[in-house]
Amino acid sequence: MDDFLDFLGGIPWWAWLLIVLGLIALRDVLQRKHTISHNFPVIGHIRYMLESIGPELRQYLVANNREELPFNRIERGWIYASAKKENNYEGFGTDRDIYAYHHLFINNAMIPYKIGKDHPNKTDKSFLPCAKVMGAYNKRKRPFRPGSVINISAMSFGSLSAKAVESLNIGAHKAHAYHNTGEGGLSPYHCKGADVVFHFGTGYFGVRDPDGTFSMEKMKQLVADNPHVRAIEVKLSQGAKPGKGGVLPGKKITKEIADIRGVEIGKDVLSPPTHSAFSTVPELLDFIEDIAQNTGLPVGIKAAIGKLDQWKELAREMKERGTGPDFITIDGGEGGTGAAPPSFADHVSLPWIYGFADLYKLFQTAGLTERIVFVGSGKLGFPAKAAMAFSMGVDVINVAREAMMSIGCIQAQICHTNRCPSGVATQSKWLQRGIDVPLKSDRLDQYFKTFRKELIEITHASGYEHPCQFTMEDVELNMDDKNLSQDMRSTFKYIKQPVPFEGMQSLKDCIHLGGSYQTSN
Repeated sequence: MDDFLDFLGGIPWWAWLLIVLGLIALRDVLQRKHTISHNFPVIGHIRYMLESIGPELRQYLVANNREELPFNRIERGWIYASAKKENNYEGFGTDRDIYAYHHLFINNAMIPYKIGKDHPNKTDKSFLPCAKVMGAYNKRKRPFRPGSVINISAMSFGSLSAKAVESLNIGAHKAHAYHNTGEGGLSPYHCKGADVVFHFGTGYFGVRDPDGTFSMEKMKQLVADNPHVRAIEVKLSQGAKPGKGGVLPGKKITKEIADIRGVEIGKDVLSPPTHSAFSTVPELLDFIEDIAQNTGLPVGIKAAIGKLDQWKELAREMKERGTGPDFITIDGGEGGTGAAPPSFADHVSLPWIYGFADLYKLFQTAGLTERIVFVGSGKLGFPAKAAMAFSMGVDVINVAREAMMSIGCIQAQICHTNRCPSGVATQSKWLQRGIDVPLKSDRLDQYFKTFRKELIEITHASGYEHPCQFTMEDVELNMDDKNLSQDMRSTFKYIKQPVPFEGMQSLKDCIHLGGSYQTSN
């Protein structure tokens, strides 16, 4: 035995390397699953290795600053710098092709809006609540004016890690914003101080009976036990996968997630593609009104936009009944998700700008725009894009991936694998350890405040006090060679309905103002 060990010890390192490569080559030749490895033993592995790190190579070495999707390097850099309170300016002029199709122009005024010495923005440069009150028209018992025009979109605990959700909630509280729970139920990590919009989909997680149907009793109890829940959102569909239910793999379902969602530990959970609580537009309206009556909260719906027939029916029913959703969240086909089939993510539902224009025109024709708070969701987390959205009729915007990036997401695009390197979209305890909750919550707070400050500055440059005053003539888009630039009114063939606005001070004095402004004053 000693002689054998001495023999092995005498083999030089390079011989061991040749032996290992020889074994790999033998294995490659004998296997039949991978043609490249079989035909090119050992060397063929280099191809698979390069393919596996291709996204990273393109992201850091190949793609230019404006080229990447979903978010290019300039966009990510602005979010990171804003969140860290670093210099987010650019020098020597823009490197964007300002003659490109759909490039955005905001028409500035000759003389900007000037704030007075007692104006709320004199002391708080990021004070920017929603100009409308959710639930005011329908006289809900607990109306809600969002304390911020930028808020956290629907992202579930389970899809995101506990530390990520906690960081987002604490950051939203500091920024006076609301936090949408996503359809995974209300977790303890959503209850760290921020206003909450409780969101549920076809799985009714958190408010479901054992058979998976909706439970009004559990909904009433949830609202009674959590006064920070300020509104309820019913998800009809989402931009990345409209009309398709989600699957949460059993390996990601811990006891905590199972308890919050009301499901079994370790068993795959399917969200059906359709709701069991309603199947027609009139039944949807009955469902909304039933929830609002039982909870006293504003109730809205979220959907990606495609066919308009049922939306037209919804508008007719709302007109006849005098009731309906208090807010509508319009999601774009460019929206993100933890996992979706490419056929859905790439092709089903309209991009936000087209979907919103179609829907707004429909409700405007029916005379319903003043009673609805319109929420935009779909890569709108940048001040100029937000100005465009407000010019089209949006009242509030929700951001998801932009919020994730502010707390450390690097756009690795492996959310569906449970191997998120930043710890944001994974249930791995080890990967989550990299998230410093106090630090990351500060960064979400700073991103939101920087966003609002710059949006206010753009608004003032255009001659207005609040972005709700933007009109469709204030924003132009590059179109094509025949019509090099058109304002939004000419492009989308409607005129935005003016939003009633009596000054920023009136928003500050509103008794329904959220975002902890009332308790902090």
